Amino acid sequence: MSWSARSGVALGCRARPIVDLSYSRHFLDFQGSGIPSAMKKLVVTRRSPNFREAVALRHGVPVPLPGDGDLLVRNRFVGINASDINYSAGRYDTSVKPPFDIGFEGVGDVVALGLSASADYTVGQAVAYVKAGSFAEYTVVPAKQAVPLPSVKPEFLTLMVSGATAYISLKELGELSEGQKVLVTAAAGGTGQFAVQLAKKAKCHVIGTCSSDEKGGFLKSIGCDRAINYKTENIESVLRKDYPEGVDVVYESVGGKMFDLAVNSLATKGRLIVIGFITGYQNPTGLSPIKAEVLPAKLLKKSASIRGFFLNHYFSEYKMALKHLLEMYEKGELVCEVDLGDMSPEGKFIGLESVFRAVDYMYMGKNIGKIVVELPHSVNSKL
Repeated sequence: MSWSARSGVALGCRARPIVDLSYSRHFLDFQGSGIPSAMKKLVVTRRSPNFREAVALRHGVPVPLPGDGDLLVRNRFVGINASDINYSAGRYDTSVKPPFDIGFEGVGDVVALGLSASADYTVGQAVAYVKAGSFAEYTVVPAKQAVPLPSVKPEFLTLMVSGATAYISLKELGELSEGQKVLVTAAAGGTGQFAVQLAKKAKCHVIGTCSSDEKGGFLKSIGCDRAINYKTENIESVLRKDYPEGVDVVYESVGGKMFDLAVNSLATKGRLIVIGFITGYQNPTGLSPIKAEVLPAKLLKKSASIRGFFLNHYFSEYKMALKHLLEMYEKGELVCEVDLGDMSPEGKFIGLESVFRAVDYMYMGKNIGKIVVELPHSVNSKL
């Protein structure tokens, strides 16, 4: 059955009450809109931090209908996040039972929308969003959660979670001021790249850790004052020698031994912002061991602090942050590095099938910038 028939356009089908079909011009012509009746999407079928074991690609899934205040978005680019495997492991909401949708963010085109949503959006408009279920060809997004964009570009996707995390956490928790020393771990990654640039904009001295000379070159190109390749240099030795008084702020996403090193490297009144601990996510517990028993004494000795940051707790700041980030990017003041997998062994990440490879690529530490998967749309589509 066609999408139009399921919508209630065909005779004999009862219309969904949440969609006002008398306003059908906002859906374009159903027969020619290029919206299929079925789609592909990724679904968590069993809880596990092993993404390949937890997630399955489903075919023939009915394309969802937008409600009155909703948009139907055809995803063109979806973002890969380290926490995708936390989500597949069921760590964020233990009450949700498989099967459930996965993927946090997407960029695409509005292909259909409800009556109320049509007050602010039109068919064909480019939008971005943060909402569970982006690893699908089509996603229903509440209009109030969507972000209108000038065009569909993967660079915009880098700002939605990765950019916003760096912006809000450094603003709210970093207390940055001119001349302070800021250490960014995994600095060439999806969110690290923004922490480096935003700290530089605050006129700080920025140190970034990375795992290759190529990444070190990228960090220097975006303003990092000192890139430390931990494969060829000892981070602890470099920090002790070059920064004997410690660093004022650490933007930390690695965990484990790197976390311990970051604590030891804090200056008096230093702040360590924990935005993740990727080295632990693949473990059954989701954690990486740290030297917690000596932590209180170390913090007390330096009047230092550790501050956790989870983006969901800062949505009141989100729109303002995103607006500023988009403005900076549009003015050419912010580099939004995208890794589409061109350098991965099997090539570019195209199609939902390649999400599995993209997650593997992230955990191999190969990416420079934000990992993004492209979802090509049908050449027969009229949108």
